[in-house]
Formats: sequence, structure tokens, C-alpha cells
Amino acid sequence: MSQTAFKTVASPRTDQTAAATPSEPFLLIENVVKRFGTFVALEGVSLAIQPGELVSFVGPSGCGKTTLLRAIAGLDPATSGRIVQADRDITGLPPSQRDFGIVFQSYALFPNMTVSENIGYGLRGPEWPKSRARERVQELVALIGLGEHALKYPAQMSGGQQQRVALARALAGEPGLLLLDEPLSALDAIVRLHLRSEIRALQRRLGVTTIMVTHDQEEAMSVSDRLVVMSKGRIEQVGTPDEVYRRPASGFVASFIGRSTAFDGVVEAGGVVRAKGVAFRVDRAAEMTPGTEVRVYIRPEDVMLGNSISLNPAVGAGWHRRVGEQFNPR
Repeated sequence: MSQTAFKTVASPRTDQTAAATPSEPFLLIENVVKRFGTFVALEGVSLAIQPGELVSFVGPSGCGKTTLLRAIAGLDPATSGRIVQADRDITGLPPSQRDFGIVFQSYALFPNMTVSENIGYGLRGPEWPKSRARERVQELVALIGLGEHALKYPAQMSGGQQQRVALARALAGEPGLLLLDEPLSALDAIVRLHLRSEIRALQRRLGVTTIMVTHDQEEAMSVSDRLVVMSKGRIEQVGTPDEVYRRPASGFVASFIGRSTAFDGVVEAGGVVRAKGVAFRVDRAAEMTPGTEVRVYIRPEDVMLGNSISLNPAVGAGWHRRVGEQFNPR
């Protein structure tokens, strides 16, 4: 059976969140299974998310990313497995007893309430006396830059403004976990680009652990500390955007994340793959037996054209980026 070979590039880890990873995860998902009748939507999913991380679930439609988010929230409880948040087993708890805020794709704002009333809707009970709730609402309205719109209703605001209100409402109760279910997909491209930068800046400022479901690869690559790539109810790979893009764990990840050219070849001695008379040096081929049939994936930026076609030796020798710069494939 054909195996998979990749043109891989070594690069230093510059992700400060990953470098400072604590030993105890904030959210631990262990062997979670979710069934809808005979259909298995999640099959033995396990994942650890650290405090303060922004992790994105990505994958094709129907891969299970939204189902996993809803299992974490308790909206679609797991059929089996365990979910632990801040050392507290929340597997069997209803949503009301879990510590999270959630933003939906549709915003779900109350049309008959003002911006301030929408944000403060959940601030009730002995923990939130009126004076404290009022101060919290004012703080959040200022934080999202909508102070002059506090008395407006959702219908009087743009889609981007409504999404900011939904985000502020999710953060109002100071949750330990923020869940974003494709929060920007209903917005136009320019607003989406601006708002995702705002969400990332706000998340970093508050330090809230965040999970985002998105079908937009560029969005996930630009704002996430780590990506969780899913397919058919399973996790294919977990890693920083750099790791997933430069060192994909499978053919699916290589073809789904970013752009690549794929072709079949045969491994030769010395880590060389030959395809249609052209020889390529491939890192992982060195670990394979000569004669093994493989599928090779090459990123377009790793190829240079001249009198002959070859892998760019400058890129092949190593790939670097400035510390703190978000990786964003073109």
C-alpha cells in the first residue's frame, strides 16, 4: 500500500505560549465519543488545552469540530469519555453548571434589548449586585469600542458591531472558557479580517482560554496558538500553525491545510524519491525502505524554476520567522 512522504523543513519554535506550557491543562478531553443513533460523530477524541491558549478546530464540513465544541459546552453531551475543566469533571453537568461563555455564528442577540441590556443579561443573582453588574457592562462596552452605541438596539447596528456585542455578552460573567462557533462566517471579508484581529487582541489581553471552530484556514492560521485538524470524527493532528503547515502528520493534513502539489513516486536509497524521471530529496524518505511507493506533497514556495525544476535549496535548508510574527500562508 502506498505510504506518504513530505518535503519537510526544520524550523525553531517561536510560539511563546507553547514554550511556556504548564504541566496541568485547563481543559482535558479524554476518549470522547459522540453518537447520533448509529452515526458516530466523534470517535475517541482526546485533547489537552492549556490555560490562556487560543485553539482552533478546523476541518471539512461534517468532520465533528462543532460537535466537539457542543460536547464541551454540554449542549450535546458526550456519549462516553471524560471532559475535565480546571480539575473539575464536567462530563455529566448541564450547560448552566459549566464555566464557559459562547458566541454563535448567528449572534443570537435579543432584538428588544439595547447593547447594554444584551451584555448584562446574564449578570444576575447574589454574585452580581446591580452596581457591580452595571460597572461590568460599562467596562465591556468600552472594551469593545461601542460606548456611544450602548443604548442602540441590534437592528440599528452593523453585523460587525453585533458580533462585538455577542462577544462582550459571552465574556460578561468572567468565564474561564470562551467558545466561538464560527463567529465571523456571516460577515463580509473586510469586516471579518478586522474583527478577527480584534478578537485575538482581546483574548490575549484578558488571558481567557478560547476554542474557536472555523472553516476558514487563513483565519485559524493567523489567530491561533494551536490548530486541531479533524477528519471523520477524529483528530488528525494538533500543533502550532507553523508545525501543521510545515510538518503535516498525514496526507489529509498536507492537502487540507494550505496549498500543495501532490504526486506519486518511489523511494530510492539515500532519502530520494523518484517520480516520472525526476529525483527529489525528501526528509522522511530516508526512513523508508527503497522501493516503497509514496505520495509526495510539495508546497509551492519550496519550488524554484530554472533550467530544471528543483526544490529551493534556500528554503530546504531551513525556514525562519521573526519572534512574535503570526504565520500566514499565502
